[in-house]
Amino acid sequence: MALAFDEYGRPFIILKEQEQKTRLRGFEAQKANISAGKAVARILRTSLGPKGMDKMLQSPDGDVTITNDGATILEQMDVDNQIAKLMVELSRSQDYEIGDGTTGVVVMAGALLEQAERLLERGIHPIRIAEGYEMASRIAVEHLDHIAQKFDFGPTNIEPLVQTCMTTLVNRCKRPLAEISVKAVLSVADLERKDVNLDLIKVEGKVGGKLEDTELVYGITVDKDMSHPQMPKKIEDAKIAILTCPFEPPKPKTKHKVDIDTVEKFQTLRQQEQKYFDDMVQKCKDVGATLVICQWGFDDEANHLLMHRNLPAVRWVGGVELELIAIATGLWKDCAKVPRVDPRKAGKGNKMMIEETKRSIHDALCVARNLIRNNSIVYGGGSAEISCSIAVEAAADKYPGVEQYAIRAFADALDSVSIALAENSGLQPIETLSAVKSQQIKENNPHFGIDCNDVGTNDMREQNVFETLIGKQQQILLATQVVKMILKIDDVISPSDY
Repeated sequence: MALAFDEYGRPFIILKEQEQKTRLRGFEAQKANISAGKAVARILRTSLGPKGMDKMLQSPDGDVTITNDGATILEQMDVDNQIAKLMVELSRSQDYEIGDGTTGVVVMAGALLEQAERLLERGIHPIRIAEGYEMASRIAVEHLDHIAQKFDFGPTNIEPLVQTCMTTLVNRCKRPLAEISVKAVLSVADLERKDVNLDLIKVEGKVGGKLEDTELVYGITVDKDMSHPQMPKKIEDAKIAILTCPFEPPKPKTKHKVDIDTVEKFQTLRQQEQKYFDDMVQKCKDVGATLVICQWGFDDEANHLLMHRNLPAVRWVGGVELELIAIATGLWKDCAKVPRVDPRKAGKGNKMMIEETKRSIHDALCVARNLIRNNSIVYGGGSAEISCSIAVEAAADKYPGVEQYAIRAFADALDSVSIALAENSGLQPIETLSAVKSQQIKENNPHFGIDCNDVGTNDMREQNVFETLIGKQQQILLATQVVKMILKIDDVISPSDY
């Protein structure tokens, strides 16, 4: 350590680590930020596509998660760097808005950052790069509108929805799970207003069994037992009494005590409590209830009395479930679209498989919801990105300024998604991309992509590999906005620097 003195001769200590510490400014700050973003994208790159690899994540508590869902991986990663946290927020935004494409949006952002780093090293100002990226993103989004196709579907024609939802599922049960997801979404959808409330759909899992045991339940599923083991397990045409209050005598809210010094007083108190319980049970019986569902608990005496009076009960039911039970039972005739639908899964032996299947079904539900909102699709397998790359590259020559270099870099970044798909599928990435791109240009067909599943044809229309138009557009726009934000940071100030 070194000693230094102020103007009054008072010494203070400067540690060598702090003495040598410098603040990142200018190009060094931009380079450090880009490296942090690229590091996050590199982690997710191998998880892209149907042949993407899984990641094993261990929490501080020792819980293990195995998944290839981009949002889940980033959510459970211990990230300290602020730029890396921006990438986590990027994936979270894609998950919140669209529900699918969380891995692809981070991979695309990482590729844009990599191209921006090369332009910075060539002396191009970051603002000009950001402006070029903005122009290129608009060109790509407009081109997606040009190559998009619409398809019709309805309650009797769900095959297009099923085919699209199958692209989010990679297990052996993808067809049954996709059908369940589509039926669940259609049952709560308002097709006239093109609106879907996914809060009315709940995915429940149970350890044991296999994925083939998955079933769709039109109604309410509450994972609770009857309060007494001798109560009936099955009730036909039940009339449900929903109690949001404790099933017990009222208690004074102020500090109090009860003095009992004789047996007679204790018996009187007990009889009074029993009478109160009896009156509560009788009121439920008088309104015709054959089942009581209580948000709170009740003691053994009340439980015994309910069983004795032949009134089955369920206790400790959550407020959300109670609200949906009220919707499904009380407003059934007026609101035919609001019964809660529960796809129930009897997992595949362990909790990790159940959680991963839940995430896959969530993606499928979101895809079906997006298609109901906007029934335009683009073809997957990297075909949309390759077609956009060709369009952006062709448009770059129309811009005379420095921005054309950024526009061409944007086109190269779009190709990185297709390269990652080819790498993860065990193909030669450069050769595969070159062949597909030349085929698209030669035949003027934007449907050619990467044959990840080794079907024998790279026409994604024949393979029925679709993606929603709004999901793909959102990917490009979100990735561009985050990269622009990172490029405009030229000074990194930590709390110890001021």
